[in-house]
Amino acid sequence: MEKIIILTIFLMGVLIPVDAQKVSKKKILMIIAKNNFRDEEYFTPKEIFTKNGYEVVTASSALGEAKGMLGGKAKPDILIQDVKDIKEYEAVVFVGGMGSTEYWDSKVAHNIANLSVKLNKVLGAICLAPGTLAKAGVLKNKKAAVFESANNVLKANGAILVDSDVVVDGNIVTANGPSAAEKFANSILNLIKK
Repeated sequence: MEKIIILTIFLMGVLIPVDAQKVSKKKILMIIAKNNFRDEEYFTPKEIFTKNGYEVVTASSALGEAKGMLGGKAKPDILIQDVKDIKEYEAVVFVGGMGSTEYWDSKVAHNIANLSVKLNKVLGAICLAPGTLAKAGVLKNKKAAVFESANNVLKANGAILVDSDVVVDGNIVTANGPSAAEKFANSILNLIKK
């Protein structure tokens, strides 16, 4: 009987904190296109976020295997339309690539971007994905970077274009392409930790 009590106390002391850590783990939402997301812009930040203790939840417009422009594959955790509670995320990140234009005119994506700003969450977009933020209206009068081919989209929606790899304006982080992926991820983490 004494051994059972000691074992029970030991297990409670060891297992409960582990479960509590899982429940309270901080999350970052990454939104990728179902086809032609940019590999480096997803995998590099995801690795950096994970190494820094964040759980990455990946959303897309389909739950099947998402394919990167360079052949990378990712399995989304949830559908973008099932993203309901932005409060549970420290940051929301829109990943670029040619396929990311699927969200430029998406009401669901626009709602996520606007709610992120309203809740004062860190909001990021890289490569062509800042086009989604611009069309959602959250880049109006904000400094931003984008892949060069989307400059007109940002200008037409009131963004202030900055010729830089990564631009931080308030809680919004934008970047111009895959070579900026690491700096982009670290800029997001710096804002989260403030």
